[in-house]
Amino acid sequence: AFRNVAQVDPSRIAAQVVSGIGFLGAGAIIRFPTGITGLTTAASLWVVSAIGLACGAGFYRPALGATAMVLIVLFVFGQIGRYFNWKDV
Repeated sequence: AFRNVAQVDPSRIAAQVVSGIGFLGAGAIIRFPTGITGLTTAASLWVVSAIGLACGAGFYRPALGATAMVLIVLFVFGQIGRYFNWKDV
């Protein structure tokens, strides 16, 4: 009944996700006189949105692999930061 009513362009959907996440990521980054915080949060928002787009496009295995890599990297760098007593880890 609704065939050929709406046409979906995946690149337009991805473009809107990128622009929306860009605004959210920019809002997560906070600048202080002594430094900047929120960069990991902003980067995590970007990668989670990319994983969501991959899932939406049907790329489940690459999305699962990317999820595993992100979790490992965040955990390992968190441990390294705690070991060296870095601020904001």
